[in-house]
Amino acid sequence: MASPPISLAGTQSLPRLTFAIESADAMRFAAAPTIAFALAVGSDKPVRSLSLNVQVRIVPTRRGYDEGDQERLVELFGTPERWGETLHGFLWTSTTHVIPPFQGSTQVELPISCTYDLEVGAAKYFHALGDGDVPLEFLFSGTVFYLDEDSALRTAQVPWDCEARFGLPVRIWRLAIENHFPGSAWLRVRRDVFDRLVAYKGRRTLPTWEATITDLLDRSEP
Repeated sequence: MASPPISLAGTQSLPRLTFAIESADAMRFAAAPTIAFALAVGSDKPVRSLSLNVQVRIVPTRRGYDEGDQERLVELFGTPERWGETLHGFLWTSTTHVIPPFQGSTQVELPISCTYDLEVGAAKYFHALGDGDVPLEFLFSGTVFYLDEDSALRTAQVPWDCEARFGLPVRIWRLAIENHFPGSAWLRVRRDVFDRLVAYKGRRTLPTWEATITDLLDRSEP
């Protein structure tokens, strides 16, 4: 049996889509540190498929910062007296997700991978916060396939103004990192510096990188 033809939607028949992030949790069993966001989607027309593009932005102006936070955020935003110019939103990550058929509303898991590379702005921001929530903004675009009033299959673009806000507890990010790197931190160095560390480690017959760095620190302290 042939599939019904797909038509582009007219302005009057566009579905009304709603998006909300209802919760978040660190995924225990994942190949990399990952946070699973519970994404709720609603539509006033039956949806046959929804192909989403998702941008996740950090909006630092939507929370306050204590003195400890301010000290740790200097590298990212400068000193607090400059924050009127430098404290602005920035992209955390982008992802895509396909939502299966639903009527009325549905909830899906939206996984977002995390990095502990402290050269990356988002990781610097997460690491700098002592407590509280990370103010996030989810921006949605993509294509929706749906049935109109005559049960004809139609397609339309997800409206550009579809978005959702969510305050991600910092402890969730820390838990996602801790699940994969318990009690550890990540450090990146240039290749020539790494080669010098390798040579030093060998000369001193040190068993681990932690022992190598500790030895260097001990020797540099008065």
